[in-house]
Amino acid sequence: MRMEMNDQAGLVLEGGGMRGVFTAGVLDCFLDKQIYFPYTIGVSAGASNGLSYASRQRGRSKFSNIDLLREYNYIGLRHLLRGKGVINLDYLFNVYPDKYYPFDYDTFFNSPGRFVIVTSNCLTGQAEYYEERENAGRLLAIARASCSIPVMCPVAYVDNIPMVDGGVCDAVPIGKAIADGYRKNVIVLTRNKGYRKKDKDFWLPGFVYRKYPAIREQLRLRYKRYNEVLDFIDRLEEEGSAIVIRPVNKIRVSRTEQDIAKLTDLYDEGYACAASVF
Repeated sequence: MRMEMNDQAGLVLEGGGMRGVFTAGVLDCFLDKQIYFPYTIGVSAGASNGLSYASRQRGRSKFSNIDLLREYNYIGLRHLLRGKGVINLDYLFNVYPDKYYPFDYDTFFNSPGRFVIVTSNCLTGQAEYYEERENAGRLLAIARASCSIPVMCPVAYVDNIPMVDGGVCDAVPIGKAIADGYRKNVIVLTRNKGYRKKDKDFWLPGFVYRKYPAIREQLRLRYKRYNEVLDFIDRLEEEGSAIVIRPVNKIRVSRTEQDIAKLTDLYDEGYACAASVF
């Protein structure tokens, strides 16, 4: 099915760690076709990739997910042992944006479209939705918080409030997009159609996030809410209220994937899937 762009359409971007390279391919296709949305909302890797889309920097997300990973392996236990997390977010959000592929803050801040980033508040156990259009440092802090995968990455802070990955509390923020007035949406997922998390609670040792019981509870029931939102998305897709772009081939990329060939294939698939719709 093909879709014509609508000024009232929203763009919703799921996370998924390195599976987000699929989204990078989708967004580069949009940039090549000059397809821009008045409203974009992203979670975790979806937010990170979405930033380069909003700043109109075609290829920047591919560079960070593939080329930079090849040159500087920012994923692995060695980073965890140094207190950086399995994925070195210090490098990705403090070094990369300035040294390797400067982020175009001017274009981002002056973009006419809204850009919303989702984080999870450790104190309340609720999703937080941010739109930062002035302060570069705060924008990166929000994006980093959105990407701070529980357990794998240290807790991040936004305005001195402890935060973790936005996917904990709102994995696919279609409900927020609709609440903000965008009832026709393009949703980019990083799992195959029909995927559901197994029906079991997420167990954590007692010492992990012991200061944040609200976020522990959110993690425990995350599988249930994730499956519910995927059921909702399937209904929207069936009734024609949403276009869903998702991988067609069986996913072979893990959240912390380091295989460059697999990542490249998934990027190429994202580009092709987007081209088949627009």
